[in-house]
This record gives sequence, structure tokens and C-alpha cells, in this order.
Amino acid sequence: MIYKFTPLLKQTLWGGDRIIPFKKLDAQMENVGESWEISGVEGHETVVCGGPDNGKTLNELVRQQKGALVGQENYERFGDEFPLLVKFIDAHEDLSIQVHPNEEVAHRHGKEHGKTEMWYALQPQPGAHILSGLKRQLTPETYKQMVADDTITEALARYEVSEGDVFFIPAGRIHAIGAGTMVVEIQQTSDVTYRIYDYQRRDKNGNLRELHTREAAEAIDFSVLPDYRTRYARKLNMPETVVRCPYFTTTVYDLTEPLIIDYAGLDSFIIIIGVKGEGTICADGEQTTLSAGETLLLPATVEEVRLEGTVKFLETYV
Repeated sequence: MIYKFTPLLKQTLWGGDRIIPFKKLDAQMENVGESWEISGVEGHETVVCGGPDNGKTLNELVRQQKGALVGQENYERFGDEFPLLVKFIDAHEDLSIQVHPNEEVAHRHGKEHGKTEMWYALQPQPGAHILSGLKRQLTPETYKQMVADDTITEALARYEVSEGDVFFIPAGRIHAIGAGTMVVEIQQTSDVTYRIYDYQRRDKNGNLRELHTREAAEAIDFSVLPDYRTRYARKLNMPETVVRCPYFTTTVYDLTEPLIIDYAGLDSFIIIIGVKGEGTICADGEQTTLSAGETLLLPATVEEVRLEGTVKFLETYV
């Protein structure tokens, strides 16, 4: 079975106008900042679109199919919770500077999970940029002072963004998506975010948005690295794994000819995210489209997939 879901479109203060045409949706909405493609977050669950399970939530599928859907080891590890959340994000304005806690810090704050994530850049506009990581050493005290002085951005590494750029954002790394940037975001199923700085912006009611300076200080990894961009070889018709961590593995495929992928030895669901072009995908005798803006879920029982077309996509699993 190949599952498609009805996306959850989220209007935000900083959202743009590119997600709906990118996904070729018949919708009239403004300031769409996010499209939640596959989500088991309580209250924000994506719903199956089409097929015999039409109308079921992702969490219903997990409860009914268990290891057959997510993989036996994953089911033993996560239970009825689907472990990944996949989004498209379109930033018309700069997003707030944030950090996510790791598992240990999240548990101390009464949260079930921390959050590690990654970004894959799509169709950046001129000037599109990302902030990721510290470019000079800070202490918790100097960090707090720079937030208070409105100078925290001076301590962050800034990257101009090109299509296909990858940024891995482990829990603890300060980060922000800049104006003009559109990305695929793959993350742990967790909605815990500590907002560090928001450029003194006010919400629609004229209020400054809440900051989490103290909580963030506990969560930040103050290490300084020489480069926070993920470097990878951009190949045709061959897999290139860009992230491998305890929470997910993500591979980029750029196809111009048919490809068969063998999943017989993989005890996990597979998520396929179309980022450019169009093609078809066949699994268990079922065939469907795979185009830019489409996200598919394949159950752990799938052993082989055939793809055709001129299409670039991300494959991710746990």
C-alpha cells in the first residue's frame, strides 16, 4: 500500500505564498508558512487521502497495523506514536531564532521527546539564508546578555542558501530559517521549541512573542564548529545519504532513468518526499505519481520499489 495524506496547511505571521502552487493545490489561503505532510502530533494528525483507508488518521494506521506499518523494532521503541514529522516550510520573513532540547533536557522539562531535525532547501529566493550554529564561543551568561542587547545574531553562523543545500540541526544547535527560504523539514515527532530571539517583532495583537531565554540556555550546545552545512556529492541515479542519526536516515535521489530500490532488509516505514520533477512509483503492484510537493508513506512490509521519471526526491526512515 502506498499512502498519501491530506496536508495540514498552517498560516503563520511569517508565511509566504509558495507552498500552495509548489504542491499544485486548489486552495485559497494567504501566509501559508507550513504544510504538515505526515504528522502524528496529537491534534495535528494527517489523514489518509484515497484508497481503502481513506479518512483514517496516521495514528489510527499505527494502532491498527503496528509493526507492519512502522517496523517491529520501531513499534517496540515508539509504540503507537509515529516517530517522524515531515513539513514543507516557506519563510516570507525571518523566523525566530530557536533551539530544541535533547532527550535529557526535554525530560527534565516534562516533555516526552527532544527534537533533532534537518532541512533540505527548495527554490530559494535572492538573499535566502539560514542561521545555524555558533561562530564564536559563548558562555550561558554571554548568551543571555547578547539576547538582552539584541546582538545575538552576531554570534551565529550565516549561510546563503542554494537549492539542494542540506543542514542537519541536532538538538541543542541554535538555528533559524531566513526570509526567502523554503525547505523540507524532517524531524522527530515533537513540538517543543525554545524561542531565543524574535527581532522585537509583535504579533497581530501588538504583543511581543514570548521568549524562553532561561530554558534555551539549558538546552544550547555551546560547541563551535568550522562548518554547519552538510556537504554531499550530488549524483544522478545513485543514492546519496545526507543524514544518518539515531532518529532518522535521509537519502537524496536524483533520477533520470528507472531505478529499483530493495527494502527487504529494512525494518522500517519509508517516507518519500518529491522535491523536483515528476515520475511514478510502484510498490506491491500499486502505482501512483511522485511529483514535486508530494509526500508518500510506504509501510515496513514493502520489499521492493520501482521508480521511473525525471524526479528528485528524499527518502527517510528510522
